[in-house]
Amino acid sequence: MFAISVAADMVSMQIQNLRVYERRGLVEPDRTPGGSRLYSPDDIDRLHRIRDLLADGLNLAGVARVLALEERVRVLEERLRRHERSSRSGGEG
Repeated sequence: MFAISVAADMVSMQIQNLRVYERRGLVEPDRTPGGSRLYSPDDIDRLHRIRDLLADGLNLAGVARVLALEERVRVLEERLRRHERSSRSGGEG
């Protein structure tokens, strides 16, 4: 887990940008009992993705939509893999 300053350095972003992305629901870091943000390696990956999408010219609304669609694709692909495994093993899908 990484503090906000470390996370910002890791993804070459300003701390205030990370706060904005959290307010917009693009990233959800954990919190310490004292309220400090803690970013996981998955959060860092997501911030890299956000940075790349912004660099491609998307605005924050576009970034949010792309991230939601990518998550939906991930869920559907996992369902498909489970179904294919079940079909190969002779189970019901």
